[in-house]
Amino acid sequence: MTARRRVLFVAEAVSLAHVARPVVLAQALAPECDVSIAAAGAFDLCLRGTGLSRIGLDSIPPALFLERLAEGAPLYTQAELARYVEQDVELLQREKPDVVVGDFRLSLSVSARLAGIPYMALCNAHWSPWSVHRRFPLPDITLTRLLGPAFATLIFRMAQPIAFRLHARPLNALRRKHGLSTFPDVRYAYTDGDLTLYADTPSLVPVSADCPSNHHFIGPIVWSPDTPLPEWWSQIPDGPLAYVTLGSTGRVDLLPALFEVLEHQGVRCMTATAGRSNIAASSASCFVADYLPGAAAAARADFVICNGGSATVYQALSEGRPVIGLCSNMDQFLTMSRVQDAGAGICLRAGTVERNELKAAVERMVGEPGFKAAATHVRADFSGFDAGMRLHDLIRAHGKV
Repeated sequence: MTARRRVLFVAEAVSLAHVARPVVLAQALAPECDVSIAAAGAFDLCLRGTGLSRIGLDSIPPALFLERLAEGAPLYTQAELARYVEQDVELLQREKPDVVVGDFRLSLSVSARLAGIPYMALCNAHWSPWSVHRRFPLPDITLTRLLGPAFATLIFRMAQPIAFRLHARPLNALRRKHGLSTFPDVRYAYTDGDLTLYADTPSLVPVSADCPSNHHFIGPIVWSPDTPLPEWWSQIPDGPLAYVTLGSTGRVDLLPALFEVLEHQGVRCMTATAGRSNIAASSASCFVADYLPGAAAAARADFVICNGGSATVYQALSEGRPVIGLCSNMDQFLTMSRVQDAGAGICLRAGTVERNELKAAVERMVGEPGFKAAATHVRADFSGFDAGMRLHDLIRAHGKV
């Protein structure tokens, strides 16, 4: 009888997605493996109803993470990563897993090697150094707000290679201290692992033929909160319907404008605020809750409006629903760039979006059937992947890993 492997998932709890994805994978592996999850408590909602318990682990506060994103600053200091490494090593030595799977816990690039534990890095393929798309979009950072997107883009394109090297500097300093090789830029830091797991499909986010053999596409990881349906769920009138959710990182201050545009266009909306706004329904065709079962909401809607992050975008596409992405950080722009390329969505800049842009995007979603057809095509692509099964197969296929 083969011994059950011990798999430790380590989630960097700076956004909901980085906790939700490990939870989904841990649930999938639980029948065959002994699984555990280590994370800070900021997004314990993800564990509700799973039967999984959380091992405490410090992370920087999500608000600080978002502040640094908005400034375009490195996301971690060397001192923070050094503290992470100390905690990681103690955790790994105590838990003694056969493999550790990390979601944006960049310190595992050092700590897993120090502890001698095989390390699988969970990430998105748009960060891969081998992505076929080499141009990076301008995020909504301080530069964008000061100079405007057009002029800021010119400066960003010149400065981006330098910025990417600077963002890798804190982790490189730590790796150098422990006798490990350094990274050319932050893309290599984000995707470093003994095995690298892309939570995408190669059709949507392609990589080049020379991508290393230890990089694997496992497919989208779709999570939906375990939350009851609100009382108004059965009271939504017939007609065009949008599911609006700006998640844990989106611009919730845009909700009033969205409600106004949707109502003017005759589109009903159901909105999940993620507990980040006390906004009330603006009309009889607008329905609001803190949380909604996202998969069911996306399936019921005609289209989804979100922050452009892969968690909600992939949830929508898994139901064959197109997306309007109101993007702020680069990860969101990268996700929506590929979705827009596929014809299944519209990418808008949250920091400068105007009412007429929102109106035009909603009009297109309602009036152009091509978006729904493209989203249906992406859903068929997604259906060929089972992320949990692929992870389990990779664990079995790589010896101790």
